[in-house]
Amino acid sequence: MTRAVDLNADMGESFGPWVMGQDAELLRVITSANIACGLHAGDWDVMAQTMRDAVANGTGIGAHPGFPDLQGFGRRAMTLSHDSLRNLVRYQLGAAQAMARASGGKVRHLKLHGMMANMASADMAMARACYQGALDVDPDIIVMVLSATAQQEAVEDLGCRWAGEIFADRAYNDDATLVDRSLPGAVIHDPELAGQRMVSMVQAGAILTESGKRIEAAVDTICLHGDGKTALEIARSVRAALETAGVKLKTFEGRQGQISKA
Repeated sequence: MTRAVDLNADMGESFGPWVMGQDAELLRVITSANIACGLHAGDWDVMAQTMRDAVANGTGIGAHPGFPDLQGFGRRAMTLSHDSLRNLVRYQLGAAQAMARASGGKVRHLKLHGMMANMASADMAMARACYQGALDVDPDIIVMVLSATAQQEAVEDLGCRWAGEIFADRAYNDDATLVDRSLPGAVIHDPELAGQRMVSMVQAGAILTESGKRIEAAVDTICLHGDGKTALEIARSVRAALETAGVKLKTFEGRQGQISKA
């Protein structure tokens, strides 16, 4: 059976004259774009332009909400009530929907950003609150989750459409969470290594951790970053390696229920 996988990247993270990432180049590599909603990064002009570019490239559009933390790029922990989290996600998804519609496109998925995502990957109740906020706005939205974490437990419990994500340039702990960025080896900078790892994980249908553990997982989409010295090279290497291995690249359709029932 020919395997298929989506390639996604976080983008629209520039702010005014400050440029972040290589969005135009990445849009020629990926199949889905997670676009910042203006609170952890981005602004209304950047958001609008990124939406237009995604539509022009035929790329699937996703909202990428995070904590209201421009200075810390959404990577600092914040303590919010579940009611506030739901409102925070609704607010950002609404902005993304408006910009997408004005650009001739539509938001089809949602992915949490940075520390909000990290915290939700270990806290099912928090993840459920965030995702419920999105589903209140669009019951048909596909929620992109960090595979085999509390994020996945939350979408399985909610019964919504979801897609499981793995990371091309991040190392994994044995509980399927990402190794903390402050630790050595947490971020992978070698394009060839990143490509090889992704082929292995897609073919295995599993996350392969730093210790060698194999964790069965929904490998529906691979995250490619655009904000590092070798990020674009990694993205191109991963795509090329997957194509060489006979893996089909296409926008995910989403799944429902537990992974064993997919």
